[in-house]
Amino acid sequence: MCLKPTLAMHSILATALCLLLWSNGRLPVDAQAPGLQVVKHWKLLGYNFESSARASDPQFYNPENVLITGIAVTEDRIFIATPKLFSGVSSTVSWVSKAQIGDSPTLQAYPDWSFSNTARSNFNCSDLILTSVYRLRIDSCNRLWLLDAGISRSLEDYEITCPPKILVVDLNTDRVVRRIDFPPEVLRGETLFTNMVIDETTAKSCDDVFVYITDTVEPGIIVYDSGKDVTWRHSHPAMYPDPDFAQSEIHNDRFVLMDGVVGLTFDERKGVVYFQPLATDRVFSVHKNVLRGGPLPSGQMLDVKLVGKKSSQGIGLAVSPFDGSLIFSPLTETAIASWNPSNNQQSVLAHDRDKLQFVADMTTTRAEPGVIYAISSKFHRFFLKNLNPNEYNNRIVRLELPHAKPGAPKRPLLGHPLTLTTAPAHNSLLHYNLYNTHVHAQSTTNALQTYFTSPALTTPLTTKTPYKFENAGIVNYGLRNPFTALNQGEAFPPTKATRDNYQRSYLDTLVGGPVTTAAATAPAAPTPYSNRHSGYYYH
Repeated sequence: MCLKPTLAMHSILATALCLLLWSNGRLPVDAQAPGLQVVKHWKLLGYNFESSARASDPQFYNPENVLITGIAVTEDRIFIATPKLFSGVSSTVSWVSKAQIGDSPTLQAYPDWSFSNTARSNFNCSDLILTSVYRLRIDSCNRLWLLDAGISRSLEDYEITCPPKILVVDLNTDRVVRRIDFPPEVLRGETLFTNMVIDETTAKSCDDVFVYITDTVEPGIIVYDSGKDVTWRHSHPAMYPDPDFAQSEIHNDRFVLMDGVVGLTFDERKGVVYFQPLATDRVFSVHKNVLRGGPLPSGQMLDVKLVGKKSSQGIGLAVSPFDGSLIFSPLTETAIASWNPSNNQQSVLAHDRDKLQFVADMTTTRAEPGVIYAISSKFHRFFLKNLNPNEYNNRIVRLELPHAKPGAPKRPLLGHPLTLTTAPAHNSLLHYNLYNTHVHAQSTTNALQTYFTSPALTTPLTTKTPYKFENAGIVNYGLRNPFTALNQGEAFPPTKATRDNYQRSYLDTLVGGPVTTAAATAPAAPTPYSNRHSGYYYH
């Protein structure tokens, strides 16, 4: 039987719930979520090889080992990161034209082929080269920041090819204008820099910014003060993987990956950094003033807050420019959802069993205010070596966000316009006969909380009832159902073997009240590392 909608229930969710129950817990593979637009898709990725390239050498190019993990978007180009998870990744940064929709374009190596060190031995780490880039970001000065982890074949033999670095490229000229190398004090034995956000909230110039960087294998967040050219490191138990969530599930595929902190986003209006390891069901936050305060004295714990729990693991995070909602993508549910920390309001923005299987990165863009671009790949198939080259395995998708209040979108800091008109000529999905009509879920004590629960807004001192839900009549709990709370009887995630599922852990004690827009006072800053490191400039 299908659930009858109530006033406390989102009509779209109720409809989806009925469809899922009716279809034995499965949506048709070709079901297209309203408003979810496939911008680019590839079965296998290919490059614009030079005539002298050894494209037949699998150490230089193996298309079944190349997948996208990062994205940055301008008015006319889309930049993507393809890290060297395996051998055969010819170029770790590429771009494609934004002009066409739904095509499978050849990747253009960026900035050019001279930056690739794949299958090469004739290079020095001091050269302008790129080894393995997981994420890239664009600042307000139209510069592309490339975070090079320096690790080759991180899921094979984990070769430390070069120390990590950042290259900053002027998108007006496609020339490197700055290089940032990290001091040994912030590096650990198997450091792997995978994500970053650029904090320009107090910037007075292009280089007067803070950059927050995730170290996934040696869990921590690295802070780079670009104005002073100094770096320090923070770590916390919340940044480590949880063994109880080491196994992820996407459809019929299960894989074990103990990744620490990797998901990262920044709410510039509240000054809050959200982060999550892959192997966890939690999302955490820390205020920018805490990160900026410099390395903590010995024995002092970083002031981290538990934001809430999700229905399954995930990586990609973003913040809505309209109402500050946290946007996330639970892997098992193959969906993109939002949660507003100010009122606990939730909604499912998109759900697609095929096109949202592993969302590794999400980003907003100044060129299209109110639009999310996301990278979706069949990472699990690459990882498990059961890839089907006849299927689309890498996608760039686009999603327009719902307005908080029509006609009154919030404006960002630094004077970056984010005004979204009623019918924008340059970015409206109406041109493609797709329009995302969103209706927020009702915010009541009995609302159907699909993917997210916030202990700060529910029961702050216990996790015994981590989900609120409405009874759905007769439900077969043996069927996978992304619109049903996990504690209604579903078997995944697996039950904890060493402790009771409802036993309060240390991470649950990090619950605080709703995050305020700014800290009252910044913590006292200990003396940072005195040695300034190489922030080279190129002209």
